[in-house]
Amino acid sequence: MCTACLRFSRRGFLAGGVAGVLACSRMTAAFAQAAIPSPPNAISPDDALKRIMDGNARYASNATENKDFSAGRMARASAQYPIVGIVGCADSRVAPEFIFDHGPGELFVVRLAGNFVDVDGVASLEYAIRFLGISAVMVLGHSSCGAVDAAIKVLKDNLALPGHLPELVSFIKPAVEAARQQNPADLLAAATVENVRLNVAKLSASEPVVKPSMLAGKLKIVGGVYDIATGKVNLV
Repeated sequence: MCTACLRFSRRGFLAGGVAGVLACSRMTAAFAQAAIPSPPNAISPDDALKRIMDGNARYASNATENKDFSAGRMARASAQYPIVGIVGCADSRVAPEFIFDHGPGELFVVRLAGNFVDVDGVASLEYAIRFLGISAVMVLGHSSCGAVDAAIKVLKDNLALPGHLPELVSFIKPAVEAARQQNPADLLAAATVENVRLNVAKLSASEPVVKPSMLAGKLKIVGGVYDIATGKVNLV
């Protein structure tokens, strides 16, 4: 507790407690600003996205540069400075560090089945934006997504899922419903794209950290779909 707060608690309002609280607020705000220096990973959103897309091109062509994952281990023990946040699926075939040919400490990854953002996911990204200095986020869907396929089967066939899976699928249902209105030849592929787009929009509208960062030009949010067979990420 700061000195101003101690004065407030001991003396109360009769001893100028209001002034103490105001002083405490100013001190806390000043500390918060001082505690967040400009990170060494400060690059523009466009440059950050170009780096990971260039990395994906290397990965897809089997020309990856990151082969020694022990390099820089000691430096990473003291701090992390990722450049891009990834909202990815928990699918075991979708590993962002490999897909984008980036080593440990370079990507801030939030993964769960269906690559959607809930409150916890948003909070994780807020931390990366506010305290780690990432300047871009990609919501990354992928081909043959089991979570999206499950949402399709729940809506089309009234499939009953066990445990907490119905709650997870509820986050993906709006994307399936949006895709069905298009009458696509491949509903799974269309719903996968819609799921990415809806979560980009949801994240972009998030207050109080994400949207203001975007409006200030400090952050860009995009969507992509990873093709497991080819290794390529296509922006959507």
